[in-house]
Amino acid sequence: MVPSPATVTTVAVSICSLTAAVIDLRTRRVPNGLTGAAAVAGVAMALTGTGRVGIGGAVLGGVIGLTLMLPGYVWGATGGGDVKLLAAVGTFLGPDRVLLAFFGMAIGGGLLALATAVARRRLFNQTFAYAPAIAIGALFAALK
Repeated sequence: MVPSPATVTTVAVSICSLTAAVIDLRTRRVPNGLTGAAAVAGVAMALTGTGRVGIGGAVLGGVIGLTLMLPGYVWGATGGGDVKLLAAVGTFLGPDRVLLAFFGMAIGGGLLALATAVARRRLFNQTFAYAPAIAIGALFAALK
């Protein structure tokens, strides 16, 4: 039995985003090799028809993911790896679902920020790994 494109996409998004989250929690970096390989996989899935979106959707999803995260990088709120991670996830999800992932990520990130502030007993000037928030949003969008 061949898995559905939705299942293949969900598995790919899960592997990519959860791996990035674990690495980011350990090292505070999201490796370029991971985000690059994920973006290539998303485009390859689109070209072969094994993913949820076609090639146009994969490219547009990547561009939208990059565009949504770029202001946070420019303002110093997120790292470059976070930007590339949402762009890579966007190649799997396409334009509609990457928007959903972004909103899920914002909610997840807010909850993680609150939990970090409570744990550290400090409200301002908090930094924390953001790939887990991206993973929350990406998984929400992939499963929706």
